[in-house]
Amino acid sequence: MAADDLSAPLGQDKTPTRRRTLPLAIPQAIVGVLSLFVVVFAGWAMIADDPFGGEPWAIAATGSAATNPGRTSDEASARPPGQAANDRPSRYDGPGAQAAAPIAPAGKTVTIIDGTSGKRQEILIPPPADDRSGGDADPRLTEASPYGPLPRVAPDGARAAQAYARPVKAVAGKAKAPRIAIVVGGLGIGATTTRDALGKLPGAVTLALAPYGNDLVGLAARARGDGHEVLLQVPMEPFDYPDNDPGPHTLLTSLDSGQNVDRLHWLMSRFQGYVGIVNSMGARFTAAEPALAPVLREAGKRGLIYLDDGSSPRSLAPQIAGANNLAFAKVDLIVDALPTAADVERALGRLETMARERGVAIGIAGALPVSIERIAKWAKAAEGRGLLLVPIIAEARATTEDRRQTTENTR
Repeated sequence: MAADDLSAPLGQDKTPTRRRTLPLAIPQAIVGVLSLFVVVFAGWAMIADDPFGGEPWAIAATGSAATNPGRTSDEASARPPGQAANDRPSRYDGPGAQAAAPIAPAGKTVTIIDGTSGKRQEILIPPPADDRSGGDADPRLTEASPYGPLPRVAPDGARAAQAYARPVKAVAGKAKAPRIAIVVGGLGIGATTTRDALGKLPGAVTLALAPYGNDLVGLAARARGDGHEVLLQVPMEPFDYPDNDPGPHTLLTSLDSGQNVDRLHWLMSRFQGYVGIVNSMGARFTAAEPALAPVLREAGKRGLIYLDDGSSPRSLAPQIAGANNLAFAKVDLIVDALPTAADVERALGRLETMARERGVAIGIAGALPVSIERIAKWAKAAEGRGLLLVPIIAEARATTEDRRQTTENTR
């Protein structure tokens, strides 16, 4: 019987064909394998070619082409002095870092960590000012560097520790009045506390500026104009670094002397007009003679004094300063170790007792509102109690002279 197409069920073919599933599956598998290979290869290439393993990094300018002859402005802003064009920048400080990162990430926000309280403070490192000479700073006492002007001893022998020293105003009729020097540090970062310190503290109180603030040039000039001596705070490695982190360009025991001096130059270039430097933290660093000695020698070579903040009993600063004839002083008491009004007042009382017993005492405090308020109040009445408030350079000179006399007497 002949087939009748009209009577056949709809949708059925007379000769059913086999479905071709295999040729379609093969291309899909190949595409999948190729995609996986591309992803793996790209990831491997990124890590293999990047010593930071894909970690974010940035390059910051250290100066202009004018300070680095032979380089274009683009090259000068892209890499630090001495770095080849195909070199990658050093990663920012980490635990046990061996490679120095000598350039500051201008315009970058960084975190300073207080290991004692766990407090984290976000600060913005401002780009370099066009003029960091220090406003009214003596141009004879500066020299150019890739980071900006640095202090130096002038050709005629003038030194910053002499040029920027403030006179001591003796108490009338009391030539041998007990002398007290007080330093307030951590200024330049917080606008309110810095403004309060400049407005409330008498000129005999020495002010220490952190190297990370805005308008440090203007602040230093204003402080000197108000009669204050100024110190530069230099961040140094504590024992629990980096959990306790004083900030970028911290001087580290894991770096060699050249790298630490290079970091010191960056810190020194932030402003001018200071009589010396004072450590910020640094219990580990100040206990390591190979690390600390080159830094103190560099400070002395540039006409500065060194103030040890007295926070570490292991500090070798007195011995190193003595061996290098560096003008030096050491803090006797941290006034706001317990930052309450009552405790600060008690600490100032102990400082008075030290001064009456020994003839001189040195205290230091941080840029805390309570510290500024209590020190300002105490200072107003100090002269009435027969005390003489003096700038820090006077005590550094006295300490150096006493040390010299002791040395001569033992010969």
